[in-house]
Amino acid sequence: MQKKTDKRDRAILFRERLDQALGLSDLNRSTLARQVGVDRSTISQLLSDAGPRLPNAHVVGECAAALGVSADWLLGLTDRPERVAELLAASVTMTAAPRALVDEQIFAWHREAAGYKIRHVPATLPDMLKTHAMLRWEYLPHLGRTTDQAIGASEDRLQLMRSAQSDYEIAMPLSELQSFARADGYYAGLPADVRMGQIDWLLTLHQQLYPRLRVYLFDARRLYSAPITVFGPLLAVLYLGSNYLAFRDKERIDAITAHFDGLVREARVSSRDLPETLQTLRAEIS
Repeated sequence: MQKKTDKRDRAILFRERLDQALGLSDLNRSTLARQVGVDRSTISQLLSDAGPRLPNAHVVGECAAALGVSADWLLGLTDRPERVAELLAASVTMTAAPRALVDEQIFAWHREAAGYKIRHVPATLPDMLKTHAMLRWEYLPHLGRTTDQAIGASEDRLQLMRSAQSDYEIAMPLSELQSFARADGYYAGLPADVRMGQIDWLLTLHQQLYPRLRVYLFDARRLYSAPITVFGPLLAVLYLGSNYLAFRDKERIDAITAHFDGLVREARVSSRDLPETLQTLRAEIS
């Protein structure tokens, strides 16, 4: 609940913030008065009057527009001086998502969130947990020689996870692993030796990194999730295919975090039980 401010205190805060904004702008009292549409003496009075009265809404709004700040900030209703459009522009960004190439944006986000819990719903198997053979099968047909970059990026991200002192939670559909093991759908044509090698590598990583790395499998018939990554309290990123949609405002980060936590709570297979599921799938392949 927002603390109620006394009228006199709000009037004092208005004068202080108006003076601060004017001092940081390229305007003087005369030019501000012209842009607001009042006499210079009115601006002087706004800056010096010790009374509890505030100017009318029109004057406050015109002052805010001329000085490039929000009217709510001038009135002490928020501590953010940016206008609403500027806040939205800063809180939601869209960046390109190159397929499996060295993506400096992803690494920057991971480095920024070092020490925080990172929650991830991948589009397929997580790249940083894939074997070289799996990455070559997946990316060689359309990336050619730059598949080596995809492998390097995967290794770098795994190394970053090992060294960043962050907890990683990954939630993915159980059907994704089952489809992988059967080599159907997206994984059609994937050789059996590659599938078994990939499962062996997942078992090795679980043994090495659990509980810092936790993988949960949910039932996609009951729950759905788009590919997302939540970088602690800093930002949440939605993967659209060719772009990332990144949110930095607390409300959206909290909402996407709650969505991820719901996937974990409803998981068919907990991270502790993952090895048993992987071994069962491997046995079906062999």
